[in-house]
Amino acid sequence: MNIILFGAPGSGKGTQAKLLTEKYGFDHVSTGDLFRYEMSHNTPLGIKAKEIINRGDLCPDDITMGMLKNHIVSHADSCGFIFDGVPRTIHQAEMLDDEKMFDTTKVDMVLYLFVEMEEVERRILRRAQIENRADDTPEAIKVRVQNFFDQTMPLVDYYREQGKLVQVDGMRTIEEVFGSLCEEIDQRLA
Repeated sequence: MNIILFGAPGSGKGTQAKLLTEKYGFDHVSTGDLFRYEMSHNTPLGIKAKEIINRGDLCPDDITMGMLKNHIVSHADSCGFIFDGVPRTIHQAEMLDDEKMFDTTKVDMVLYLFVEMEEVERRILRRAQIENRADDTPEAIKVRVQNFFDQTMPLVDYYREQGKLVQVDGMRTIEEVFGSLCEEIDQRLA
């Protein structure tokens, strides 16, 4: 089973993906982690990605999806993937649906963690303080939230039309959200 965890920055995707990975054995694929790895190793891709991310902008689709494909190919024995932070645009979703590019990876469901924007901003600022993340500056946060609304929110309709979207209230406790996500996954597995 392949699942997309969808939601605004700071909606809890990473936290929930880790919990779901522990419970179900999925391979958690966080594009943020992939980019941070590249940036920390100062690869040419990492240097370019760092400049783009620190502005709060999204990396070009070909870079993001190329990195994702490389990860999937190198984890071909996985029992399934949880995609966290990808796709972010309709074009990326279409690339992920393209059997020529991702011939073994079909998206089974999209779990949308809905969190109100005031809460998103509060969570991101708190995360920036705790984790000392350079990409969580107030300016970058505003750009990322705007990018989410402009470029990523259209995915709600894209996946709803495919019958794959499930909206979950992300304003509740971590445990309550996790319980709801597990119920949805268990229904699909049954």
